[in-house]
Amino acid sequence: MGVGVWDLHLPGCHSLKEKRGVVRPVVSRLRRTLNVSVAETGQQDQWQRAELACATVAGDRVGVERVLRDADRCIEGADGVRIIDTTVRIE
Repeated sequence: MGVGVWDLHLPGCHSLKEKRGVVRPVVSRLRRTLNVSVAETGQQDQWQRAELACATVAGDRVGVERVLRDADRCIEGADGVRIIDTTVRIE
């Protein structure tokens, strides 16, 4: 099992509505392409900040690491998103 948490900066957002327009597609893409559980877990009231947490389960550690690495690339490639910090925990 592994959990990744990303602290994000959304420089182009000037309202919570704009923030939702940036965060929702990222969450949907992660769920759809990587079949992971994803939620916005922090910074909900801030326009230009978000915290996403992603959990995955695989048969071995290598599989978990691969999925979380792919999630990191997906978030990094999203429009209007800049990763400030990433925390990964694998058990």
